[in-house]
Amino acid sequence: MIFSLDLVTGALSLLFTVMILSYLIGDNPLFKVAVYLFVGVASGYAATIVIWQVLMPKLFLPTWNIIQTGDYSRMILLAAPWLGFAFILMKISPRLAGTARITMAYLVGVGAAVTIVGALTGTIIPQIEATVNFFDGAISKPADQMLEIALSGGVILLGTVTSLAYFHFGARQKPDGSAKRAGVINLLAWVGRVFIGSALGAVFAGVYAAALTALIERIASIVGFLMSIFGRS
Repeated sequence: MIFSLDLVTGALSLLFTVMILSYLIGDNPLFKVAVYLFVGVASGYAATIVIWQVLMPKLFLPTWNIIQTGDYSRMILLAAPWLGFAFILMKISPRLAGTARITMAYLVGVGAAVTIVGALTGTIIPQIEATVNFFDGAISKPADQMLEIALSGGVILLGTVTSLAYFHFGARQKPDGSAKRAGVINLLAWVGRVFIGSALGAVFAGVYAAALTALIERIASIVGFLMSIFGRS
């Protein structure tokens, strides 16, 4: 039998697939080894990407160019990145690990700001525009199409409003100390719960279908690999 790269990759694929599927019989060392290898490879890949696509072109190479040219006035622009890099490295020492909180707080703040902006520009605002634009031009449509657009748009508008109402956490405090939302908000939130549950159910069905597709692909790959092995022997 002639060993080739396809044979080695196929054997490794078969081995790791079996190790992952061994979780079906319970947590075992084979599954843990596969997970540890996956985490280690993913961490190594992420570290490589950070070094060669972030640190090298954005920090190390500009610093080296400044040292070569002697234009140290531009070094001010790199002072903050170098300080952040140094603070992160201090996490290696237990005594100095607290210093890294400055950089971590900055990163968390920037990440939160990006997340909020992304949620606004990528989800909330487009959802509002899609809800409004759904009724755009409905007046010029025939009567039967206008009714269909009105019903479809009404469901979308109802789902948008009630889903947002579900996340309204304002409530008045009662004399006994308990808090309860207003009756209208509570009713809208209950309807929004139905829409949110339906959306999560659809998402779960999509994830399940994707996982089932991946499982079928793995099984087909294993069967094809075994058939190729027996065909060569």
